[in-house]
Amino acid sequence: MSIVLFRVDERLIHGQVVVGWGERLHMDRIIVVDDDLNVSAWEQELYCLGVPPSVDAIFTGVEGARRDLPVWREDSRRLIVLVRDLGTLARIAAGGALGDAEVNLGGIHFAPGRERVLPYLFLSPLERESLRRIADAGVIVSARDLPASRAVPLEDLLEKH
Repeated sequence: MSIVLFRVDERLIHGQVVVGWGERLHMDRIIVVDDDLNVSAWEQELYCLGVPPSVDAIFTGVEGARRDLPVWREDSRRLIVLVRDLGTLARIAAGGALGDAEVNLGGIHFAPGRERVLPYLFLSPLERESLRRIADAGVIVSARDLPASRAVPLEDLLEKH
């Protein structure tokens, strides 16, 4: 079944992902793409505390993700791919590596320089420009916090401010 959700969420593995999305999408594996977590076994262990025993969790860096994307797309399991931020997403997407993948913006929270777009989505001008470039490369970007919520297309997100 391959990648059933590709999500940007600062919290990575948490209840909304595991219960809200994971149960709804019947995930078999969570893949976290984060260069720092990829080399921190103790942090990986902490994140895995929230993963059901029936679900595998693996951690990789951006280069590993770019290398393994074709394999993930053909995997017989149902995969959820999580990244922490838009910088990581942009690095994965560089050179068209994501093709026409769909990416869900699920949790980018307030920080200095960011403006509220949705209750769970705050973007800086630089992040807006990064999203435009990612979309120009063919990636379909929308925001949705939970599966039952309406997806908000990128065009609508960028018009808000």
